[in-house]
Amino acid sequence: MTRTTEVPDNDGQHRLEPLEPSSAKSLYLESRQDDLADRSLEMHEKHVGSFVTFCDDNEIMNMNDVTARTVHEYRLEIREGFQQSTLSIYLSTVRQFIQFCESIDAVEPTVSERIVLPDRDRTARTETLESDDATEILSYLRQYHYASRTHALMSLLWHTGIRTGTVQGLDVSDFDGERERLRIRHRPETDTPLKNGDRAERYIALSTEVSDVLSDYISEHRHPVTDDNGRNPLFTTKRGRPAKNSIRRNIYAATRPCATGRGCPHNKDPDTCEAAQRTNDACKCPSTVSGHPVRRGAITHHLRQDVPEKVVSDRMNVSQDVLDQHYDRRTEDEKAEQRRQFIDNL
Repeated sequence: MTRTTEVPDNDGQHRLEPLEPSSAKSLYLESRQDDLADRSLEMHEKHVGSFVTFCDDNEIMNMNDVTARTVHEYRLEIREGFQQSTLSIYLSTVRQFIQFCESIDAVEPTVSERIVLPDRDRTARTETLESDDATEILSYLRQYHYASRTHALMSLLWHTGIRTGTVQGLDVSDFDGERERLRIRHRPETDTPLKNGDRAERYIALSTEVSDVLSDYISEHRHPVTDDNGRNPLFTTKRGRPAKNSIRRNIYAATRPCATGRGCPHNKDPDTCEAAQRTNDACKCPSTVSGHPVRRGAITHHLRQDVPEKVVSDRMNVSQDVLDQHYDRRTEDEKAEQRRQFIDNL
């Protein structure tokens, strides 16, 4: 790495010191090793690496040449491949990287201040929990909170794509660990109706891993209580069956990046950030999602894994028309390439 001697400019400011983007990335990651968990460090390496690749592709060989416009052009290049929430996280990490480069005289001061992060629209019907984020969340929960209510809940939601209202209505007897399946039942007379009534009743096959998590949750962490109708809820609080808002708060809390070892993409200190302090305030985190984006992400994940649309439709209890219109977040390019795989075998 080539470095120049610091020489004051005429106005008293220090000149920038040449630094290659790849070298800047290495210095940045080294500087964050002590304050980021391993998984968070991996996330920063991935996001900053994406920006460094962009610089290389555009023949930017010196961080001195990086401006706010550079980051804006990077945003325009990658925006088609990401949901807005994910794009915001990428750009937030890049902004932290630029701030570091400013501190070592590799980027002009105030560049980071002019980087604009995209707003997240919580009412957007396209908000989705991405597969990479779901994988990191479940991996963290499995390692540090195995078979907790949160681990069991998130595992089931991601694996099955069922609605939070459906989850709330499950009883222990609906889970068959030996046959690794879940029975979904419409029970309006005891306050747990299904959105689509009797037509939504079905069995859902579970993976061995998810079945094991549910079994261990039931035996180790489930509160042995009944609800007001004398039923034994699968997911419980100390007082009985959780309200839908309780489950929703649980999902908000679990999808905060700082809560599952992914660091904070918004430069907040978890010790002072309001969203990080209490489960009830978790929804204030810009990176968290509710149950419906988890369902949307799970459906899209199934489709990307080449599960036929009819199977996904039946499993998640959503018509194929509604699935296409509101849940399938695959790009047209992704769909075309998946169709090609089948045609190539003809």
